[in-house]
Amino acid sequence: MALVFERFFSEGIAAISYLVGDDRAGVAAVIDPTVDIGKYLDVARRKGVEITHLFETHIHADLVSGSLELQEAVRGAKIHLSHEGDARYGFDHVGVKDGDRFVFGDTVITARHTPGHTSEHLGFLLAEKDDEEMPWGVLSGDSLLVGSVGRPDLVGDEEKTEALTRQLFDTLRGFYLGLPDGVLVFPGHGQGSPCGARIGDRMESSVGYERRRNPFLQIADYRSFRAFIKENAPPVPNYYPGMKKVNARGPRVLGSLPRVPSLPPAAFRDTMEQQRAVVIDTRHMLGFGGGHIDGALNIEGSPLLSIWAGWLIERHEPILLVLESEAKLEEVLTLLSRTGYTNVIGYLAGGMTAWDNAGLPLARVGQMTVHEMSQAGGRLQIVDVRSAEEWESGHVPGAIHCFLPELRGGVPGLKKSRPVALYCGSGYRASIGASLLKQEGFREVFNVPGSWQAWKKADYPIETAGSRPAKPRKRQAVHGDA
Repeated sequence: MALVFERFFSEGIAAISYLVGDDRAGVAAVIDPTVDIGKYLDVARRKGVEITHLFETHIHADLVSGSLELQEAVRGAKIHLSHEGDARYGFDHVGVKDGDRFVFGDTVITARHTPGHTSEHLGFLLAEKDDEEMPWGVLSGDSLLVGSVGRPDLVGDEEKTEALTRQLFDTLRGFYLGLPDGVLVFPGHGQGSPCGARIGDRMESSVGYERRRNPFLQIADYRSFRAFIKENAPPVPNYYPGMKKVNARGPRVLGSLPRVPSLPPAAFRDTMEQQRAVVIDTRHMLGFGGGHIDGALNIEGSPLLSIWAGWLIERHEPILLVLESEAKLEEVLTLLSRTGYTNVIGYLAGGMTAWDNAGLPLARVGQMTVHEMSQAGGRLQIVDVRSAEEWESGHVPGAIHCFLPELRGGVPGLKKSRPVALYCGSGYRASIGASLLKQEGFREVFNVPGSWQAWKKADYPIETAGSRPAKPRKRQAVHGDA
């Protein structure tokens, strides 16, 4: 044994981090760690290596960097950050420049400046010490992704975006396409991350595969590349600009997950009112619909909680939790911590059963099947809360499109006096949207479980951008299906 190579995928934020080392030499590095650092410590202990180096490919916008957290747990490990581009940092670190080499037993990691996603961005070539001229892999961070590339528009400044887009174009063609086809590509993000458009569903690729299949690498002229980047960019989550500042300054070291008190129903209600806390109900959509605390935001405690909290909640706001069960507390706190939400001031002891038994008021969100939605006719306002790309590929005829985070800004033409049904891909986002509209004073709001997935399987008409509704195929006993 010699090489140690481990990949860590954080669902929801779709971030990928790595541990690379040599068990004969007993040393290892972690690249782009998240704040839930226990996974790195467990693997290092199991593999018999000491974490001596912490590398960041760039200043992250989508997650809280775990380097300071991991350094605190592994005393002696040094944080290595890019000194290329215009990055500035507010904490101690070792500067890294293009061409710097780091030896871990038989493995050599070489830093390469790969700007475009950010100005300071680094990629890291992986090679054996006795054959450094022939790298076997590259840790590409957010520059080259599977089937995609890292977006260059997160700085929010048109002039800087133009410069970064040009740098990205040059990085792809001058560096990545100059590598041999057999070099494996280990990206910093997987499918579902807003850091790139239409990211593929595989965890790794090769330069040869990307050369042939990645649409961003097929474009030979800069103007066409710039237009393609702009056309395909997904929406930028609200929390990204602030997150970059947090990571550049240096996130606060927590040491552990926050200690969160359990609050009996009356204390929970009083805390909610006195501190104007955001109540996140992390239960399944059907449980939330059946009865919840008035004003609660329903973000189910799946990995997507990390990113939707980022979209919808200000980081300084105090948070109260309603849980599916108390056993879920640690998991929910971990998901929230990945995007910087640590100001959790309590959770409801005994859950909604205790709230109900205490005689406190309940609010409800109706649940509507796709069959009921189809039969409702013009009396029902239908809102599609998916992304623009999803909407354009097909939607319910007559629906209004409003991307989920924009519901708070008001939907033109949507009337609070008339019933509203919301749908998404499966009902998860639609339930968030239903809770938002309830906060906005809409009286009769319905979530559609199954949503677009169920609508298509039921063979109901589909409308695409600029088209008439497509006719459904013949259906058999749809309303009697289990």
